[in-house]
Amino acid sequence: MTLVDASPRSSVEEILERVRAGGRASVDDAEVLLDARGDDLERLLHLAAHLRDEGLARAGRPGVITYSRKVFLPVTTLCRDRCHYCIFVDTPGQLLKLGKPAYMSREQVLAVAREGAALGCKEALFTLGDRPEERWPEARAWLDEHGYESTLHYVADMAQAVLDETGLLPHLNPGVMTAAELEFLRPYAPSMGMMLETTSTRLYTEKGQVHYGSPDKDPAVRLAVIEDAGAARVPFTTGILVGIGETVRDRAESLVALRDADDRHGHIQEVIVQNFRAKPQTAMQAVPDAELLEYVAAIAVARIVMGADARIQVPPNLSDAGEFELLLRAGADDWGGVSPLTADHVNPERPWPHLDDLAEATARYGFELRERLTAHPEYLNEQWMDAGIAPRVTAMADDRGLAADDACGLRSGRSPRLETPQENNVGAVSRRDLRSLLNRQLSSNEYDELVAEADALRRYTVGEAVSIVVNRNLDSTRYSEYGPDGAAAVAREAWELGATELCVQGLMPGGEYLELARAVKSAAPGIHLHAFRPADIDDFATRNNLSLDAALSQLRDAGVDTIPGTGLKLLDEDVRARMFPADLPVERWVEVITAAHRAGFRTSSVMFYGHGETWEQRIAHLERLIEIQSATGGFTEFVPIPLPGSTVSIEEHRAVHAISRILLNGHIRHIQVPWTRLGVDASALMLQSGADDLGGTLLDGTVLPEFAAEFGQELTLDQAKRLTAKLFRPLRQRTTTYGEPGARS
Repeated sequence: MTLVDASPRSSVEEILERVRAGGRASVDDAEVLLDARGDDLERLLHLAAHLRDEGLARAGRPGVITYSRKVFLPVTTLCRDRCHYCIFVDTPGQLLKLGKPAYMSREQVLAVAREGAALGCKEALFTLGDRPEERWPEARAWLDEHGYESTLHYVADMAQAVLDETGLLPHLNPGVMTAAELEFLRPYAPSMGMMLETTSTRLYTEKGQVHYGSPDKDPAVRLAVIEDAGAARVPFTTGILVGIGETVRDRAESLVALRDADDRHGHIQEVIVQNFRAKPQTAMQAVPDAELLEYVAAIAVARIVMGADARIQVPPNLSDAGEFELLLRAGADDWGGVSPLTADHVNPERPWPHLDDLAEATARYGFELRERLTAHPEYLNEQWMDAGIAPRVTAMADDRGLAADDACGLRSGRSPRLETPQENNVGAVSRRDLRSLLNRQLSSNEYDELVAEADALRRYTVGEAVSIVVNRNLDSTRYSEYGPDGAAAVAREAWELGATELCVQGLMPGGEYLELARAVKSAAPGIHLHAFRPADIDDFATRNNLSLDAALSQLRDAGVDTIPGTGLKLLDEDVRARMFPADLPVERWVEVITAAHRAGFRTSSVMFYGHGETWEQRIAHLERLIEIQSATGGFTEFVPIPLPGSTVSIEEHRAVHAISRILLNGHIRHIQVPWTRLGVDASALMLQSGADDLGGTLLDGTVLPEFAAEFGQELTLDQAKRLTAKLFRPLRQRTTTYGEPGARS
């Protein structure tokens, strides 16, 4: 006998019609909608966007997409869980090899928080592993040594310190908490969070699945935390993770479970719909990332299930910028936390978009980007926040409950230390202390302490990822030998080999700067042309009797994208005139680089050392770069380069990189290792001394390789991966401006 289902599933159109009429989607309905594709998916997106717009209008902020400007504080990367996709967590053995402490110290927490406050951040996101002291004796020992009963007690103490000393609002994300712990932490933070991820028990109970062996990933435990947070009146952030092996039915059940909890308490201030991204050196490294339309459908169904008044968040760094339109069409209304200072330590290979770029992309699709606080507007009252913290939060809000433009006072603008660089602290030491320290012979311990501080700053700001751009060099001084056809052939082959950048620099005796640029872009329109030093630009302008603005405009029109900030050894005119008279005069170099920045070009910056200069002169060089950066914001990275033939010791190389990180922290984000000068082994040491970037691969290719500026020196991606793997750090391929390389056509 054949059994017939007495209640056949509704069609997508029928479900959407019921929702449109005010009905609510069931688990069965959500499962059907999650599978929608083609025209059905278009109808789903249309209704999801309509509901989002309706809810925003009702909230008094129509057309507004929000984000939170934050710093990311990875208090500890020890954890008792063993999630198979996680790259955030370390073992004590890995910490030892990394030279990394079990917990961020109070000084490290506050140093990062102060930097973030100086950049206008309002949120301090505390993220950490679950109850590490219950698995690792090293965690228990650290807590005992520092006088803390538990990791959560340390988090509470640090949250209070950050609130009192920087004004940043803590958002606590410490994993599973009991009802009593939620009540304990409530006075220290206006909001908390924990991802549900999924209600799938299979992923938790079956050996080999992503949550097997992770006690805190039991769905029943996580649902209990969400329930307890509601009972404790905690504004709570939660959400689902798409693509970790869960079924479509699991996704539907997860979303409805979140809605049910919110129905009972009203405390779920936002639902994050996060797409899985495979991480290297994890059990899931070979698993494909979440498929785009599958992810977009999940966002739209989250909107349908949670309703018009819910806040649906999508992390912008986990999608390519070209996908943003789909995310917004799916009903998302919040980008979540985005940092101008710190990396996404959970997804270190995925950098945050620049806030200006995020605002531009949001506007392109018809919305206004506005900053919010860590607690959403509906929760900015004493009903939802502890009475002790509520006034501090509401004082930072405007009349719509979003972040007031001047919410942080002095902290909302330029870093205060820029005003008096000789006096203000940098990490644990001041510039004055640095001068005193470096103008004598350092002991081995002092070198180690200096390097450790720099590497901690690197770790807790730009993160663990080491970046590299796939590129090729071309020496423009020899253009007469290879001509436009040769330049075109080199550019074309570079693009075919996977390069995203062609780096071109050097004075051209014939002045054919525009001709070279046009040849490159004609042959390889997609390649990024990183070309022409300030000295080259000065030569081009002088030859053609052009102003700098006019010269830069012509170079841009010819295809130049960014500019190498090289061609000057040290920003000291006496040194230049005496030792490097062929270099551009210092003030002319500054004039050209500043004009380039103001014309919209990003540039690198460098310092050549090892020619007898003093530490005082090196620090003055860095301070001049900070002065330029504070005025223009145009430097993407800094490269300390030893002169050929210099007799600098390995300790001094490390100190130069460390001081560069310490002084430039918060100003120039990336410190690049000149691997062609130092070699691979020494470069690894520099990456442990505050540096985070390996520069370019410098592919030789087969077409005219002899015309590369550093012909014969090549670092392939595989070689770079082997180098960073030994350091237990991921390698990230980047663009010239430190974005994510797009798909190749």
